Amino acid sequence: MEEHQSWRCNKETMNLDGETNLKIKQALEVTLDLKEDIKFREVRQTIKCEDPNANLYSFVGSMEWKGQQYPLSPHQLLLRDSKLRNTDYIYGAVIFTGHDTKVMQNATDPPSKRSTIEKKMDKIIYILMSSLLMIALLGSVFFGIWTKEDIRDGKLKRWYLRPDASTIFYDPKRAALASFFHLLTALMLYSYFIPISLYISIEMVKLLQALFINQDIEMYHEESDKPTHARTSNLNEELGMVDTILSDETGTLTCNMMEFIKCSIAGTAYGQGVTEVERAMAVRKGFRLDDDIENGGHKDNKIDDSPHVNGFNFKDPRIMDGNWIHEPNRDMIRDFFRLLAICHTCIAEKDENGKISYEAESPDEAAFVIAARELGFEFYKRSLTTIIIREWDPSQNVVEKRKYELLNILEFSSSRKRMSVIVKEPEGRILLLSKGADSVMFKRLARNGRKFEEDTRRHINEYSDSGLRTLVLAYRVLDDKEYKEFNEKLNAAKTSVSADRDEKIEQAADSIETDLILLGATAVEDKLQKGVPECIDKLAQAGIKIWVLTGDKMETAINIGFACSLLRQGMTQIIITLEQPDIIALEKNGDKLTIAKASKQRVMDQIEVGIKQIPPSTHVSTESFALIIDGKSLTYALEDDVKLKFLDLAIKCASVICCRSSPKQKALVTRLVKQVTHKVTLAIGDGANDVGMLQEADIGVGISGAEGMQAVMASDVAVAQFRFLERLLLVHGHWCYRRISVMV
Repeated sequence: MEEHQSWRCNKETMNLDGETNLKIKQALEVTLDLKEDIKFREVRQTIKCEDPNANLYSFVGSMEWKGQQYPLSPHQLLLRDSKLRNTDYIYGAVIFTGHDTKVMQNATDPPSKRSTIEKKMDKIIYILMSSLLMIALLGSVFFGIWTKEDIRDGKLKRWYLRPDASTIFYDPKRAALASFFHLLTALMLYSYFIPISLYISIEMVKLLQALFINQDIEMYHEESDKPTHARTSNLNEELGMVDTILSDETGTLTCNMMEFIKCSIAGTAYGQGVTEVERAMAVRKGFRLDDDIENGGHKDNKIDDSPHVNGFNFKDPRIMDGNWIHEPNRDMIRDFFRLLAICHTCIAEKDENGKISYEAESPDEAAFVIAARELGFEFYKRSLTTIIIREWDPSQNVVEKRKYELLNILEFSSSRKRMSVIVKEPEGRILLLSKGADSVMFKRLARNGRKFEEDTRRHINEYSDSGLRTLVLAYRVLDDKEYKEFNEKLNAAKTSVSADRDEKIEQAADSIETDLILLGATAVEDKLQKGVPECIDKLAQAGIKIWVLTGDKMETAINIGFACSLLRQGMTQIIITLEQPDIIALEKNGDKLTIAKASKQRVMDQIEVGIKQIPPSTHVSTESFALIIDGKSLTYALEDDVKLKFLDLAIKCASVICCRSSPKQKALVTRLVKQVTHKVTLAIGDGANDVGMLQEADIGVGISGAEGMQAVMASDVAVAQFRFLERLLLVHGHWCYRRISVMV
């Protein structure tokens, strides 16, 4: 059931979009006094809403209550298949049921998958069946002719068969019928010509092979207590025929566990941790980082003795243990960590021992709140209108509680690429605190707020090169009059029932998120899974092509590509992107048709240039190529008249990375590769956004990771870690294929 509910609750949408984080849902303020069953006697409301559709993230509706219209948004909608958390019960009105719910609208029929050998065997059986029919038919026709001639002119030709006293089977007077019965007899006698028992034998062999896969101790993951699980036994030998692997990145190649590792505050870079990407880069350049670690081993020992905190891998004596108070820009450092502790949508939960844990909407957010807590700015509690921070003051060595009045939350969206909160400090100032992607934040800085822009940009580029995810932090002080005007504008936008309501809300938010003062930038690391580089190396040596389809930024994807040895030093990178000055300028002031035409032409040109770069197969070339394409370009590359050229280029490359790709694009790319190459494709992913890709590929491998079970439920084989793919394909796949072939 999908419901409109009355108060504020947390829900988990793991089964819908693969996200394990909690999302906040809250009711309309006008319904807050409905807290007992008895109050619902008087309730007379009319809910108008859109027709059932498959879009999980949008909902347009309004509720008429006491003669007034109130808008309903996705915040008031509880979707079927999501779970209530930290909430015992809710009151709500059911608006969609059964096949009208969004989860059912999104459901697709699972495809039927059969192995190549089975399909080939079917063809052979058809040929044998036809041969059997031919043989039996020929025999019956001749039998009919000879039987008819048994009595000629009253004489018995074959007297020893006694045709005059024969039964229907040999009756010369009814030769046609005798011939038909002979056909049936022949089919029964010759039926051994078709090896039906082969099917049963193959099924038994496959069942045993699936048991081998399930029982393999080397593909068992001890930490999560998960063995490899072949969910279907009819694709075993396909594993040995894989030509192309299409893989997700976050959670599949990486752990989807974010750790706060570095930050840049007021133009100074803090954080001495070394990322895996930096290690890989050092190895590529031929020097080792271990030497620095050995030299500095003594000073780091005392830090390493402290227990490791999940989500926090930050080491810097200049800031830790309250030492930030001696830094030249200490006010900015304080504001920086206050912003991390306030600007988020996390929920704090206290256990029996009084220890606080956080439920966050994304692993990045959790990492920020944990980092702030570890450095003395603990997010303690939130209610609908307040946020309480426990702040440690190193100069007086006291912990004081600071209560911020929460005025507005301007939420993160993929188009805004930023999130802001407006709070009132205990001292009475109104602050707008904002964090977002560098591409949008630097444009919004005030003239006097750009003091450290150069340095921060430089640090962000360095962090991106190290495979880190970066966010820019900025703030501004609002005066009462300015805030009041904004609040009126925002409320007017929220209560309007027109179609452009969302645009109005965005415009209102846009108008206040300007003239910001830059504080700095954060960098979090999404660690690579254990053994990924070695596994990819082995698969590449086996001649298997690997494509990575990710929702990440191009820079991050390239760096993770280097870290997991998908891209190697000396590879020629062919980059197809629409992030070019003339296209961006056109997007700002052009109409949709012109933009689409120019973009498509640009993508086609870049594909042509790429194809020319690669020497023809007749030339012996030691050079290898990698193709990197962004989501916008991919939209045009997958169009009917371009896709074959795009695939032609991609197949000639050793590695392909598609950045910023949507779940639908992942499925379309998989379908294209499968249909055009006619070779076996394998897709591997861990979240609900990979389900389309897993179902589309010949073999879908689900990773039973942190992002719920959606991918596993849609997969053919479930593994706990990416590295088990090597053994699954090169050992089990190879043997299954060989044994089945020999047996057939």
